[in-house]
Amino acid sequence: MATKQRGSWKRGPLTRVLGLVGVSGLAAVLITALVTPLVSVANIAENSSINLFESLPDYLEINELQQVTELYAKQGGQDVKFAQFYNQNRVEVPLDQISPWVPLAAISVEDPRFREHDGVDVISAARALVTSVIGDASAGASTITMQWVRNVRVQEAEAILDPEESKKAYVEATDPNTGRKLQEMRLAIGVEQQYSKDEILQGYLNIALFGGTTYGIESAAQRYFGKSALDLTLAESASLIAIVQEPNAYRLDREENIEGNKERRDYILMRMMEEGAIDQATYEATIATPVEPNPKDPNHGCEFAEGNAKYFCKFVQLSVLQDEAFGATEAERMFNLAGKGYKIYTSLDLDMQGVATQSMQNAVPATYPGTDLGAAASMVENGTGRILAMVQNTQFSEVAENQEQPGVTSVNYNTDYEYGGSTGFQTGSTYKIFTLAEWLSSGKSLYASIPGQNRTFYQEDFSNTCEPETDGPWAPTNDSGQRVGTVSVKSATASSINTAYVSMAERLDQCRIRDTAMALGGHRADGAINSSLPSAILGAANEMAPLSMATVMSGLANNGLTCTPTGIDRVTLSDGTDVTGPKSRCIQAVSPQVAAGVDEALAGVVEGGTGSRSNPGIVPLIGKTGTTDNGLQTWMVGATTRVGLAVWVGNANGLVPMYDVDLPQAAGSQTRHVLFNEIIGHAMTTYGGGDFPEYVEDEDALVLATVPDLTGRSTEEARQVLEGLGFGVSIGPSVTSDQSPGSVANTLPTANTRVDKGTTITIHPSALPEDAASGLLAPDVAGKTQDEATTLLAGAGFSGTVTIIAEKNATVPSGQVIRTDPSTGTPIEPTGQIRLFVSSGP
Repeated sequence: MATKQRGSWKRGPLTRVLGLVGVSGLAAVLITALVTPLVSVANIAENSSINLFESLPDYLEINELQQVTELYAKQGGQDVKFAQFYNQNRVEVPLDQISPWVPLAAISVEDPRFREHDGVDVISAARALVTSVIGDASAGASTITMQWVRNVRVQEAEAILDPEESKKAYVEATDPNTGRKLQEMRLAIGVEQQYSKDEILQGYLNIALFGGTTYGIESAAQRYFGKSALDLTLAESASLIAIVQEPNAYRLDREENIEGNKERRDYILMRMMEEGAIDQATYEATIATPVEPNPKDPNHGCEFAEGNAKYFCKFVQLSVLQDEAFGATEAERMFNLAGKGYKIYTSLDLDMQGVATQSMQNAVPATYPGTDLGAAASMVENGTGRILAMVQNTQFSEVAENQEQPGVTSVNYNTDYEYGGSTGFQTGSTYKIFTLAEWLSSGKSLYASIPGQNRTFYQEDFSNTCEPETDGPWAPTNDSGQRVGTVSVKSATASSINTAYVSMAERLDQCRIRDTAMALGGHRADGAINSSLPSAILGAANEMAPLSMATVMSGLANNGLTCTPTGIDRVTLSDGTDVTGPKSRCIQAVSPQVAAGVDEALAGVVEGGTGSRSNPGIVPLIGKTGTTDNGLQTWMVGATTRVGLAVWVGNANGLVPMYDVDLPQAAGSQTRHVLFNEIIGHAMTTYGGGDFPEYVEDEDALVLATVPDLTGRSTEEARQVLEGLGFGVSIGPSVTSDQSPGSVANTLPTANTRVDKGTTITIHPSALPEDAASGLLAPDVAGKTQDEATTLLAGAGFSGTVTIIAEKNATVPSGQVIRTDPSTGTPIEPTGQIRLFVSSGP
């Protein structure tokens, strides 16, 4: 909005009158002004009292109004809105996008001399202030400018996050007393010097409350008449302006309000006729028409998300509420999500989502007698972690009454607990993937012969450098009682031979199997560290989410480079300004050589092995099946070179074997294949896919090294040590530990384990203690100039020492920050030290 130049405003008769006396006498002075020449009145006591009025603030800062946050997904290659969040349902529009009847109606009834006065109407103000003196302090007669001032102050109060401070500011903005009125007048006069009349009118029409959570004329037009503000008729315009006087009494979504609204509407039309805005014939014709609204119910929140994307919507909402890029505190993030007017462009492909939804609806009902039946499918894009589809068999609702119905839940089976409320499901034999990856990482052959005979194992024979070793006998068996002899690793994978895989794990460090799983993205859904007990080998100890397993498969199909899943591509404000949002973090979880070996074995699973029913045969595919004891949970996970997909069908709660569940298209234990085949088949035709890299076993290609124990050292020192040993390095999220904040808490893979040098080591800094007075985290300044970085640091609350270190770098342009020490997201002391590593070029 353009503004006028501020400066001294011409002192007219009104100003001189307002300066005569204190607040208690203002009404008397204004009444005197009605019958006495203003100049004579102004001479009474100008010198003694003029400073009282002029000492009040005259400048009002007009901040951004709360606006609707919108979520977009792709459909047919176009961005399509599918959900929105708001505290105030407002869409700001310029005056030329509002029907001309609207401002004419508003001026006629609210402020007939709007175009003439300087913010305060002397006649109306005198009348209101006299009324307040004799007992009605709430008397109106505020000009449109004064009403705008009041609404702006109310908006500012509602934007204060502290409840007590917000309440106090609200009372100050609305308290029906003469002092508040006087301050409102002074600010209104100042506003008239800042903005043009049209700008004031536009601001007023965009800020006004129209009942409930509907704010602004555009949202009111859509809410009550299902059309844009530009298309409003004379009668509709008057009906909407009628609401402004008493929103809850005249709002048009309540049948009992229609009669009262018409009375107020007709009064407004009469005032328009009296002011010359319409002629008598138009007035008479218009008042003869009934008030006929076409109200649309509010539809904000994930409850109303379109495109079968309610669960995905909730995932995105929770992603925002947990990311400090959107605010320093949860309260601030909640306010920003519902009021900042973000445009959040998500990763969701609505076309793919539609296919997955239809497949799910055809194959798995929301309810099944005697079973809390659950099914879910997640698809991610290789190399980016972008979530392309997320579906499940139940209906989403956060309304308590709805959740009492069978088949309705807000729990997202696809995600971890913190992103949807699920604690995950046992993965069965899909967990064998991690034993296979560690087998190859340790230099062993994919074609090695493994004893698969049924036998008793002793848990004390399993090496485990992560947890205390357990003991006792263990006699695992194979599915359907299958008995085998000696088999190759590749064959054991294709046929999912439990006994062979336990024999393989007996020769490995269980800690390394755990670390490989977590590095690839296979972590527990409840947020706990994976168990490394021997029983974990067969997927019986770690409950995981389908989204995590899709991430695992995506990483293996992407040469071992795993990217954390994300539902957000980019975020902008309503004016197009980019907002730094969450980013996927990619690490080399296993080396390309190891990934190629795993992919070679997993290709056998879908080409003649246990997962063959899931393979449409359109492009090359890898995959792995998983079934827990008694068929309580069933899985199919897989990937092309373009996408990773995980499908789970089983007990959301309960112990009903899927073998005994008869679903529409297959037995419960086999429905995973129906879903996977249809969904991945559409992905193959949509996104394509190519050949996986050829696996050539080369023992010399693997160079193993021991991960040093870096606990307690600085993240930068740890980085230098690891890079010196030939490892890649990534800084992960901070974790609670007994180390000092910002120092190394632990690493993944774990210290003192031997891993391939092609592996990326993730450093986890120690988090601030929960009772710490300061919650300052190092901001992300990578790619910024030195000046920009120091400004961001100061803005984040850092006032300590900044040290600049020049470092040669061929990929980061000269003068830009490469990284910081402590690293991004690491706890820092506000008055401590931080080092900026700035590129000096190649």
